[in-house]
Amino acid sequence: MDTFKAYRIYEIDKKTSARFEDISLEQLDAGEVLVRVAYSSVNYKDALAATGAGKVIRRFPCIGGIDLSGTVIESSDARFKKGDAVIATSYDLGVSHDGGYAEYARVPADWIVPMPKGMTLFEAMAIGTAGYTAALGVVRMEANGLAPANGPVVVSGATGGVGSIAIDILAGLGYQVTALTGKESESDYLKSLGASEVMLRSSLNLAKIRPLDKELWAGAVDNLGGEVLAWIISTMRAGGAIASIGLAASMSLNTTVAPFILRGVSLLGADSGYTPMPLRQQVWSRLAGNLRPRHLKEMTRTIAFEDLAGVFDKFIKGQARGRIVVDMAA
Repeated sequence: MDTFKAYRIYEIDKKTSARFEDISLEQLDAGEVLVRVAYSSVNYKDALAATGAGKVIRRFPCIGGIDLSGTVIESSDARFKKGDAVIATSYDLGVSHDGGYAEYARVPADWIVPMPKGMTLFEAMAIGTAGYTAALGVVRMEANGLAPANGPVVVSGATGGVGSIAIDILAGLGYQVTALTGKESESDYLKSLGASEVMLRSSLNLAKIRPLDKELWAGAVDNLGGEVLAWIISTMRAGGAIASIGLAASMSLNTTVAPFILRGVSLLGADSGYTPMPLRQQVWSRLAGNLRPRHLKEMTRTIAFEDLAGVFDKFIKGQARGRIVVDMAA
């Protein structure tokens, strides 16, 4: 093997552009483990990086892709050996360290998760950072006391990758899940994942959010931020927990302290990027167990590596649904 294909992101004249290139192993970033990449995936962050719509890339040029699954080719770290199936997501992958959009990746050993028993390379990327983040949010809310008997939960940004998997996981655990979406046409899809109710964002009066509104939710997974998160906070039940996961609508949050001091509401961050490795492995292990999404096939579309550039625009425009797996061999 002299060269292989990679999707590299550049900044030229202060504008972001990306293209396929043939590169050699010597051009990859340093790391103890060389992986033959089988699959990657597309997340909102990947679209922001590849298009320049969000200033998430910290070094140019950089091979994109914050996720990868594959097989170890060589390793100088005793924890991994040739032939091991592994997962690598987040950390600096695809933003300041060459990522998963290449046929080979060289990754620091401390960023790698051994493939959980019972999970395939494909399933790992159908889950990817989006599913891992959803599961991390659920685990954090559980640790805060959330249980199905506490009451219903709401998931905003419901049709996206994180939202779709969050609905699937929560419904599988026995929660009554309401999917909050701006896409009425996707109601059947959301119910097929386990949502018992679909609520349209257009039904909410976000122009005037009360400090304390009617108590509705025991738990929430929020992918949007901004006014929707402010509304969710105001409608939480006493002792409720919110996993704040995304900012697809806004980074801003204009709320009051009332729900926190009068209802004991908890706002929990889900940092999928730099989760400590023991917790990271625990979450991945549960994703192969009782948090395994039941409808990965229905929510996942597979594309060939060569078709990668054509999918980012829908993410930026908020038109993506579910998960996209990139088959590096197709």
